[in-house]
Amino acid sequence: MTLKLGVPSKGRLMEKTFDWFGARGVTLSRAGSDREYAGRVEGADGVELVLLSAGEIPRELAAGRIHLGVTGTDLVHEKLAQWDQQVEELAELGFGQADLIIAVPQCWVDVDTLDDLDAAAAAFRRKHGFRMRIATKYHRLVRDFFRDQGVADYQLVDSQGATEGTVKNETAEAIADITSTGETLRANHLKILDDGLILRSQATLFRARKAPMDDADRAAMAALAAKLGVD
Repeated sequence: MTLKLGVPSKGRLMEKTFDWFGARGVTLSRAGSDREYAGRVEGADGVELVLLSAGEIPRELAAGRIHLGVTGTDLVHEKLAQWDQQVEELAELGFGQADLIIAVPQCWVDVDTLDDLDAAAAAFRRKHGFRMRIATKYHRLVRDFFRDQGVADYQLVDSQGATEGTVKNETAEAIADITSTGETLRANHLKILDDGLILRSQATLFRARKAPMDDADRAAMAALAAKLGVD
């Protein structure tokens, strides 16, 4: 067998991941054109590079089809139930930082906290006859967060496009989304609730707990971990 390392297949995440490994003596590169999803690994024996979308990597780790993977904390926590039983966090890579937050319209001058949002949601339902809509791609994380914080009388609506635009487009009353600088939120006249931080995310190296390994794979894993300076 061969130890399989899954890395985002394009964009800044791929480039920064290549840089992070390269700084530790492991050179990752594409094997051919940008349309090919195979790669090369130099500086680490017995390791194969697999290029995947960042969203696919949690599933491939959980299924044991790759042994290691780089993806965002948010994606692992959202896509994998009881994620820590399926993968182990080996190292935070120091890039791809973003916060998953709850944001509401700036004109909601009396809504600054989750308690305010809960009260507004109850009032919204009494007035309109349906629950306040919150647009998000992160259904599991938002549901769990609201349950823990005691927020009720809401409904999640799926957003696969520009979530920040759903309030302006009147398809949602509030949003739960990833933000890095807050500029897009401000441009869409949205504000983050004072206690509306759900998760701080960044690119992270994960190990699959259930991926099959033989002695050669275990030796390759130990050698790679030593080179990268991770446990």
